[in-house]
Amino acid sequence: MFKLVQLLDDAQVRALRDIAAAGKFVDGRISNPHSKVKNNLQLHDAGAYERSSKILLDAMVQNPEFMEFSFPARIAPPLLTRYTPGMQYGLHPDAAYIPLPDGQLRTDVSCTVFINDPADYDGGALRVQLGNADLRFKEAPGAAIIYPSHTLHEVEPVTRGERLVAITFIQSLIPDVQKRNLMYELNEVAAIEGGNMAAETFTRLQAVQYQLLRMWRK
Repeated sequence: MFKLVQLLDDAQVRALRDIAAAGKFVDGRISNPHSKVKNNLQLHDAGAYERSSKILLDAMVQNPEFMEFSFPARIAPPLLTRYTPGMQYGLHPDAAYIPLPDGQLRTDVSCTVFINDPADYDGGALRVQLGNADLRFKEAPGAAIIYPSHTLHEVEPVTRGERLVAITFIQSLIPDVQKRNLMYELNEVAAIEGGNMAAETFTRLQAVQYQLLRMWRK
């Protein structure tokens, strides 16, 4: 259900930090005014948003792990967000749909991309509830965590420094998380073991892959 990928290289991380340093940030509730748990800042600068989104989107579509795990049909333009001491984002699921200029996007998969060093701030981990388990993510610059949008999650309070991340949402070709995970695992097995199979066996495996994708794709 979760996938950690190295999404950005050092140059891309530096570029995003520079954009954030020069950009204007406003109260994050501008995009969710009814939220009682959101307390962060988000980039509010059209030019900076366009530049940062392009860097992030280009990295996503060029990253095989990201593409193969999320099966994206559409990706919302990623948004830089900032947390300073005292800020947090309380426990919540992500909204089922978000408005975009070209129409609503169904949020099947959420993604957080870590931009600054975890040593630069205390607190601020992304905590995701999985049944009775708590998973915490506070990753190195350029790493991204991909997870189902329906899961309950929060950003724990920042007590020192600044947390800088980018967030985005993906509408998947396979909306059902269990089917998406099965398709990912099947594709991984085919990629790893396909070369060891007899040609006719691998062809049969491909037929199963393609038919499942036809059945499950929305």
